[in-house]
Amino acid sequence: MSQTSTPSAPDPARPPLYVDFDGHRTMLKWHRGRRRADDPAFTASRIMEGMRLGASIEVDLVIHADRGFAILHDRVVDHATTGTGAISALPAAYLRGLSLRDNHGRALDEPVLLLEDLTELFSTVDVAPSSILQLDFKEDDAALDPRAVDIFARSVEPLASHYILSCGDAAAVRTLTSAAPGIRIGYDPCHHGAADAVIRSGDFDGFVAGALAASPDAEMIYLENRLILAADRRGYDLVDAFHRHDRLVDGYTVTRVGPRSVPDIRRLLELRVDQITTDDPEGLAALDLDAAADAGGSRLVRWVRRTGRRGPSDV
Repeated sequence: MSQTSTPSAPDPARPPLYVDFDGHRTMLKWHRGRRRADDPAFTASRIMEGMRLGASIEVDLVIHADRGFAILHDRVVDHATTGTGAISALPAAYLRGLSLRDNHGRALDEPVLLLEDLTELFSTVDVAPSSILQLDFKEDDAALDPRAVDIFARSVEPLASHYILSCGDAAAVRTLTSAAPGIRIGYDPCHHGAADAVIRSGDFDGFVAGALAASPDAEMIYLENRLILAADRRGYDLVDAFHRHDRLVDGYTVTRVGPRSVPDIRRLLELRVDQITTDDPEGLAALDLDAAADAGGSRLVRWVRRTGRRGPSDV
């Protein structure tokens, strides 16, 4: 392996914000606010920590009964919180009284967060200039009404430059960002079967053109890693295609970091993705990418024994 392709040695004292590889810095996005693989999702403590450290963080948004936004992934609260019911039918006061659950279902001393509460929450920490909080809207434009749009705009206004909105519906992106001056704009063109369709057809040029036309103001394009790698295997560099149009690329999601995921992670870095979404930023930042060259060999065995990381990867 050439000297220029060697990643910088991980610093255990450095927070897991990025990986430097072959002269290119790839940010590590804390998926659902997770810094470590065993972290529960969407906790105020981790989100505040990330904003203080300068991390790229992602949270999900679902509209509640009072037309504001709950920071949760599912449309119901039963699994992730101490409450029950559909979020669309639950008022803000009820949601604020709930606690999150950990990955084993145990109640935490962490409240359910609402988007409209973040300004007050972040007033208690020194937000780093480089911090970015991705707001991934899990619904579509049809779910929005003037009240929801107004609450969104008022909620993000104090720290708009630290937020980037993403959604799989370009119309929803336009509706919400048009009401929130200064917010950054992202777009995910992989929804509604689009990733599978382009993998089947091989029309990657058409996919890129369609994404650019659907959300012309997006600075970040969110792509499934399986799509990036499928295109690469067929000789098409999706990352470069968007780079040539001055768009950044986020590859999602590395759910588990382990020996089996090393080759794909390394290839994403070689393709110069600008950001990798992962549930284990710490594990990815500490990853020994040289292990890919010795897959099945003694170095990889030592790596597994040293870290204790096993199980399948999902890149």
